[in-house]
Amino acid sequence: MAKKIAVIGAGVSGLSSIKCCLDENLEPTCFERSSDFGGLWKYAETSNDGMTRVYRSLVTNVCKEMSCYSDFPFQEDYPNYMSHEKFWNYLREFAEHFDLLKYIRFKTTVCSVTQRPDFSETGQWDVVTETNGKQDRAVFDAVMVCTGHFLSPNLPLESFPGIHKFQGQILHSQEYRIPDPFQDKRVLVVGLGNTGGDIAVELSQRAAQVVLSTRTGTWVISRSSSGGYPFNMMNTRRWYNLIARVLPSRFLSWNQERQMNKILNHENYGLTITKGTKKKFIVNDELPFCILCGKVAVKTSVKDFTETSVIFEDGTVETNIDVVIFATGYRFSFPFLEEPLKSLCTNKVILYKQVFPPNLERTTLAIIGLIGLTGSILAGTELQARWATRVFKGLCTIPPSQKLMAEATKKEQLIKRGVIKDTSKDKLNFISYLDELAACIGSKPNIPFLFITDPRLAWEVFFGPCTPYQYRLVGPGKWSGARNAILTQWDRTIKPLKTRIVTNSPEPASLSRYLKAWGPPVLLASLLLIYKYSLFLKLVQYKLQGRISPYLRLWHAPRIHELANWSAV
Repeated sequence: MAKKIAVIGAGVSGLSSIKCCLDENLEPTCFERSSDFGGLWKYAETSNDGMTRVYRSLVTNVCKEMSCYSDFPFQEDYPNYMSHEKFWNYLREFAEHFDLLKYIRFKTTVCSVTQRPDFSETGQWDVVTETNGKQDRAVFDAVMVCTGHFLSPNLPLESFPGIHKFQGQILHSQEYRIPDPFQDKRVLVVGLGNTGGDIAVELSQRAAQVVLSTRTGTWVISRSSSGGYPFNMMNTRRWYNLIARVLPSRFLSWNQERQMNKILNHENYGLTITKGTKKKFIVNDELPFCILCGKVAVKTSVKDFTETSVIFEDGTVETNIDVVIFATGYRFSFPFLEEPLKSLCTNKVILYKQVFPPNLERTTLAIIGLIGLTGSILAGTELQARWATRVFKGLCTIPPSQKLMAEATKKEQLIKRGVIKDTSKDKLNFISYLDELAACIGSKPNIPFLFITDPRLAWEVFFGPCTPYQYRLVGPGKWSGARNAILTQWDRTIKPLKTRIVTNSPEPASLSRYLKAWGPPVLLASLLLIYKYSLFLKLVQYKLQGRISPYLRLWHAPRIHELANWSAV
């Protein structure tokens, strides 16, 4: 008899979890508290239901080829960066294609998830839900928590002296939908992440003045790269990732900052990252223009509020502020879990590979989507779900709970003592993390073998964009269309741009053209590089420790600034 799996949430992570259950012949039941699927991507005019939704003007930060389900490419006429309507339509097409909707119970809230008395033997859970005021209880063999990052708004009013004296309107970015209510008002936006930047730009078209307060600053990158190609496709590549792991991090950071400041002098625009703080990136094509035109004024962190004014740390004052919007993020929250499991699940340091809590005798609960990546979250959560369902089925194993708890406790102690850094809030490297999960499943592509058996495909996999299709080439879940999807990914990228046909226009340069001239020598070098990969890393890291070889300086290429990890939604 098929194991019964409870899936909590029918957003991006929930939909992929349902499908992965079906792929492994498990029996999913998905509980969604709203009336539709899609999570935050299902736009609503208000936030009265407490759900976090996208604002009306939102456009995706990751291009379509990098943010699709690995066996379901976007239609070729979809734009590379989409409005929320287009992206939700894609989710609908995915759900209908794989017949997922019949497994979702809408308007159903999960009240509690607790271990059954015989959990140590069965690994089963009691799940209590409520639909239209009526409670129901059911037993499940495993649970997949897919509620994501955006459940509970973080509104730290206590951190802002004088905020309770402020007489204007105060709201969290979760409540923001459209700029119309802020016509001719003076607005302060607190927090410069992707959301804060987007809201500031949009408000600048209606408000009398927008003031954008940032505590740390940020690097601003564009959706388009050289030649106008999508940034993610040009920069998320395996060979870039390999070089970035070899070169000293200080050299990469220095060169990256130098190249980015050539495009936009961040100091002049008040965006420079504060020394001693972590790197942060946002994707915003219009913010520099709005600053240049004076529509957005960038300020330091807030020191104090008065009834109508804001005093900043640098001593400057902005008067007659009508509205304050806090774009201060969200807190992780699992209200249906009991302690100590609740605390463990919200601690990324503790979670095994960001998925499994370490204290369970039976590995039958998985946290799907509680990750930050330098690439598409969707692609990461899908691999998490693929791995989790195979663990539930007994086809993949993880270390025993005693070992995991010991390792987690030791790691926490080392962080407290300052021996190692707490990286739980950092974004994970997209390729490295997905490869790690894929290796657990057995679906990580074998690059050296591909170069021998299918050189054309190997070239695109190693030197081209690391699109999600790569994790469907081999192993469990192998998709027969993966190879073609990889070889045609640039066709789908260019297609929506060709709305005006220009006769005799030069075709865009592609890797296949460079292959004719540089293919044989680069292919040989790649094979040698991959074959000696482990030894090469150790040797180079040892020799380069503390200094940079002059040969590496000569090796510098115009696009080497793109080798570091980039932030994306």
